[in-house]
Amino acid sequence: MQLNSLQNDRAAGVLVALAAGDALGAGYEFGEPLADEAEVAMKGGGPFGFAPAEWTDDTAMAIAIAESVVDGADALWTPMDTATLSAIVSRWITWARTSKDVGAQTRAVLTSVTRLQEQDEHRSLAESAFTAAAELHRRSGRSGGNGSLMRNAPIALAYLGAEPEVLRDAAAKVSQLTHFDPDAGEACALWCLAIRHAVLTGELDVRVGLRTLDEKRAELWLSRIETAESALPRDFDRNGWVVQAFQGAWSAISSTKVIGVGPAHLRAALEACVRGGRDTDTVAAIAGGLLGAAYGFSAVPFEWRRRLHGWPGHRTSDLMTLGLQLARGNGRTPGVWPDVEYFDNSAFIAADQTDVVAHPVDDGVLLGGAPALNRNDYDAVVSLSRIGTADAMKVPEEDRASFWLLDEASPGKNAHLKFVLDDAASAVQTFRAEGKRVLLHCVRMESRTPTVAALYGALVSGLSPLQSLEKVREVLPNAHPNEAFMRVLQSRDER
Repeated sequence: MQLNSLQNDRAAGVLVALAAGDALGAGYEFGEPLADEAEVAMKGGGPFGFAPAEWTDDTAMAIAIAESVVDGADALWTPMDTATLSAIVSRWITWARTSKDVGAQTRAVLTSVTRLQEQDEHRSLAESAFTAAAELHRRSGRSGGNGSLMRNAPIALAYLGAEPEVLRDAAAKVSQLTHFDPDAGEACALWCLAIRHAVLTGELDVRVGLRTLDEKRAELWLSRIETAESALPRDFDRNGWVVQAFQGAWSAISSTKVIGVGPAHLRAALEACVRGGRDTDTVAAIAGGLLGAAYGFSAVPFEWRRRLHGWPGHRTSDLMTLGLQLARGNGRTPGVWPDVEYFDNSAFIAADQTDVVAHPVDDGVLLGGAPALNRNDYDAVVSLSRIGTADAMKVPEEDRASFWLLDEASPGKNAHLKFVLDDAASAVQTFRAEGKRVLLHCVRMESRTPTVAALYGALVSGLSPLQSLEKVREVLPNAHPNEAFMRVLQSRDER
């Protein structure tokens, strides 16, 4: 699907924010609610011993869905086919063999799938999964855990251009692979329709999918949504149930709206999910998918993105790539950014733009253009323009900070511009505090690089941003930040 720059940012943010919420909540899982002022961090630990910034089963199962759908992308926006559903189940089985944490209901279904396959090897994995999920429901009388809602965000991205009813049915079908209960299917459908709406419009509206349900079920879910909006996440003390997980996530989002919109709301809502207690990682993952859809990749702070990791050996950049590939609907796209080894900027770089200069107030920061990525004299890099998967491979991924910035002054071209510029300057400061020599670059070091260099200089020197910019111009005489960037620098001067 053809998306504009802001929609691309939002599509890229869905899986990244989902994983960030998941990793944020992992260290607090099954704990009691926390005080409103309690600090929340990606500390790791918890009952399953996750590493700091490691995601859990929520994100792992979402990745399995995302990769299966991307690999089967020929049937764009059509009903979910058996081959793709079976590929999802196959990936789940592979993941579950070594996972630290598999939900009880999900594990029971996947175990039954293996048994059913042994009985009839010609049966599809999808058919075995549907049968196992239905049998579990009949035996126990319940199958409404939150394990399908936590993972279904990729379906929303894969069906951005579909009719709402097609997305509804796809979300419910993927839910039914392990969760037979209609509550689970409807929760997934409503949340996925909200994610789709958020990516396309930037709006948070969990009611947008109600019209796809029959009248009685729509009335029931409206009542549940209204209950969530009049409560706090800690009030949903059975959030292992899909309905209360849905309510807890929406309660966290709606109760923190007073903060405003954008990055501050994303952080506050995910922290509220964790402070709500009990199934913290799952509620935060559910909320993260929707918040990322509304606010985008650019709203997720670098401190959270930096070390985010988990099964199957993925990092933030992999989640960003998957999100864009799902949204575009063209399957794997090697050679198309972001799935490109080296991003070619040569058409935009003049012969005199290949040098680097030291930052005028900190010679441990190098200022350069895209060609500077080929150097060997830096330990960390802050990229303000697109790079490829092999660019800057000299340093570990956790020491590569990438920011979505277009050198455009028009409103609406850059999401959360002030936040992103400040976050980039803070990333430089963080790396320097760790003793690293930092390369700060864009394509031509004329607009983006001097803007962030000025903000960084103001952070560490006591100069105002505009005074710092004048120092930067001493070493970068061609520096001329665009009007939008200049307004940010001027607003910092006025504080």
